[in-house]
Amino acid sequence: MSKKEIIKELQDTVSEFQKLISSFDERQLNKVPYEGSWTAGQVAQHIILANSGFADVLNGPVKDTERAPDEQIEKIREIFLNFNTKMNSPDFILPTLKEYNKVKQLNALEKIKLDVSKAVDDLDLDKTCLAFELPVFGHLTRQEAVYFVIYHTQRHAQQLGRIRESLLN
Repeated sequence: MSKKEIIKELQDTVSEFQKLISSFDERQLNKVPYEGSWTAGQVAQHIILANSGFADVLNGPVKDTERAPDEQIEKIREIFLNFNTKMNSPDFILPTLKEYNKVKQLNALEKIKLDVSKAVDDLDLDKTCLAFELPVFGHLTRQEAVYFVIYHTQRHAQQLGRIRESLLN
């Protein structure tokens, strides 16, 4: 896949997520839709916490990759886009239950979209990132890290859709 195609998929994914967040009013954004669920604001905050560090990881120290640079992309896709599997967030990206500001969250998502897109455009995606080791996956290549952001965001966009539906019914 070309860098241009990767950037388009990333931007389309984050833009769709932003559109979903925009569809909630401030009250809905911070309302628990059903027992055991996060609020839409918490979902957005989780994505912000999880994805905001990826620009730093992509721009951080790297090494030559000793395997196919896209080797884990399919595994990442299968895990995150399997909506029948319930996952638990690691504590360091667990959002607190509080009142979130929609505009601030939309701005943070826009910054993530721009920063990660720039990294994709500027950097060699075949290098392995050393700044952070992901649970389950270990050190990802830059290409895999970008797809982690894409598929993780798509998973939570699906969750936002369910939350929205629940609040409207």
